[in-house]
Amino acid sequence: MTMEKLRIVGAAIMIATFGIALAETAYAQTQGMDRRQDRRDTRQDARQGKRDCNASGQKSRSDCRQEKRDTRQEGRQTRQDRISK
Repeated sequence: MTMEKLRIVGAAIMIATFGIALAETAYAQTQGMDRRQDRRDTRQDARQGKRDCNASGQKSRSDCRQEKRDTRQEGRQTRQDRISK
């Protein structure tokens, strides 16, 4: 009977430890990691926007570049707004 209780307790500890380990990996560990991921997302959005703009053929290349710059600047401003709060 004691051995069975130990197995149950051991299994519960393993499940709890594994659950915590999964939850920990889902979030950034530092603010720097959050900021880096935001920058990456902003860059990717800007790149995709420029590709879409160029593919549409409705704007000149310089207009598409300016649109990309604006998208990146909006991302910077959004980060600054979050930091200042």
